[in-house]
Amino acid sequence: MTSSILLTGGTGTLGRLVLPLLRDAGFEVRVLSRRGGESRTGVEYVSGDLLKGDGIEPAVDGAEIILHLAGAPRGDAEATANLVRAASRARVRHLIYISVIGADRIPLSWFGSKLAAERAVAGSGLPWTTLRAAQFHELTLKTLQAMAKLPVIPVPGGMRFQPVDARDVAARLVEITLDKPAGLVPDLAGPHVYGMAELIRGYLRARGRRRLMMPVRMPGKAGRAYRAGENLTLEAAVGKRTWEDFLTERLR
Repeated sequence: MTSSILLTGGTGTLGRLVLPLLRDAGFEVRVLSRRGGESRTGVEYVSGDLLKGDGIEPAVDGAEIILHLAGAPRGDAEATANLVRAASRARVRHLIYISVIGADRIPLSWFGSKLAAERAVAGSGLPWTTLRAAQFHELTLKTLQAMAKLPVIPVPGGMRFQPVDARDVAARLVEITLDKPAGLVPDLAGPHVYGMAELIRGYLRARGRRRLMMPVRMPGKAGRAYRAGENLTLEAAVGKRTWEDFLTERLR
């Protein structure tokens, strides 16, 4: 296989895992990032800024497939729209996007931005596939580490999470890349659902720490959505690696 792929977000948590899998599958990979990088056999780094629209046209030129993993707290919709316009002009034959479970159900700005990006991909006129994934283990850990610095940890009642291992997401994305465009595919979540208190206790136990925990109520529409489990999925492709496995590995 000698297909050329443009990979955005190739230097991030997920992209660093996807890149070697694409190479193992025989793809020539062009990585678009703001800082560029040192190119090597089969991997070309190019500089560009999706949000500003800089460097996108030359990055897209000649790519048969685009795997769009780049994301940021703000501007995902605009960045994706810029990429989609360039991809449409280049007649890319498969545009793949990674989104988040609950993009269409959680009334928070980041989820809304991901949904707008999904719609830009679906409305591109190109063959496309979008995978919604749960929160990665790495982000779950980062959140818990920040919370554990507090003398008393607030615990939003009724909030549950289904964290997934980024390595499982990377493997699934490569499967999608090797397959035909399929539109919105089944969500990918972790094998277990955890309450917030359960996650916090597990982290504290693993670190040998103790903290007071105080139940709180997350207000508004977002709170109701989380309590209703809108960030979870029962119809999902389930990842293999558990949160406990990840935590043991990371804190070893």
